[in-house]
Amino acid sequence: MDRRDAFRLNALTSGHRACSGCGQAMGARMVGDLIGPDAIVVNATGCLQVFTTHNAQTAWQVPWLHSVFANAAAVASGVEAALRGLPRHARVVVQAGDGGTFDIGLQCLSGMIERGHDVLFVCYDNEAYMNTGVQRSSSTPHAARTTTSPPGRLSEGKHHLKKDLLSIIAAHHMPYAATASVAFFPDLKAKVEKAMSLHGPRFLQVFSPCPLGWDHDAAASVQVARLAVETGVFPLVELEYGAVTSVMRLAQPRPVEEYLRVQGRFQHLFADARGAEEIRHLQALTDTNIRRYGLLEAPTAWDTDEAGRVERGGRGGYASPRAEAPS
Repeated sequence: MDRRDAFRLNALTSGHRACSGCGQAMGARMVGDLIGPDAIVVNATGCLQVFTTHNAQTAWQVPWLHSVFANAAAVASGVEAALRGLPRHARVVVQAGDGGTFDIGLQCLSGMIERGHDVLFVCYDNEAYMNTGVQRSSSTPHAARTTTSPPGRLSEGKHHLKKDLLSIIAAHHMPYAATASVAFFPDLKAKVEKAMSLHGPRFLQVFSPCPLGWDHDAAASVQVARLAVETGVFPLVELEYGAVTSVMRLAQPRPVEEYLRVQGRFQHLFADARGAEEIRHLQALTDTNIRRYGLLEAPTAWDTDEAGRVERGGRGGYASPRAEAPS
């Protein structure tokens, strides 16, 4: 381990057993390297835990604890409390999937935030229980096919809407919360750095495609993640103490159909008139996202084109905006 340069650390190193094109592996590698070696990671049960630690082997090069699905935030709270007596100590980070965040671990996450623990909670959102067989979670989007929400004569996939977790998190009025994507590394980098510069509870939801569960080509993971942002399906936003402080503007908004068409989990929607109606419904839900966060008219130079550029030695479009657009 080279501790002089965080980008040489590779908190998550090679040799793990993630599927080809796994968005969660990409996200964890990015976030882990940005945080650096002075951190203690608490990992909830899930894909990330399964493919990085197997039969007494580990791909982690930082202190790492495995918790059960439900209590990662509670374990991290205890670790953070135990470290307070030391003059200098590592920061505490939780990693979990959407099952361990949206569903099973939500109670402990809420308690950790309410008590004000100095912990960064990172949710790698791949929108289902992937490691146990692609069952639907409350993060699974409406009309998606999973093994427990199959389309058929009476169904067009999952009936329910994706849980608006960010609004639940915002209701805690915590210092910092944000959404990020593996397709926009400069934006992700800026948000991790901002989160680590603050103290108190912080939350980051990283959109992480799953080629296995979403049924797309492994080489298309970044493309799928980018389309989710460019269509407005997954807005990139920041909140401080419950209020939205910045959003990534859509430079060239695209129809939601482009995002759906590249994934097998939505292919049943293109088969008949019922599916076409669901596509219109999903476009309406996306339009609601766009209006709610002002994704078309946000007064910032930080948009989906600018944020995709990586300047040598710089942070990219978000962290170093060149100019504010006219209000």
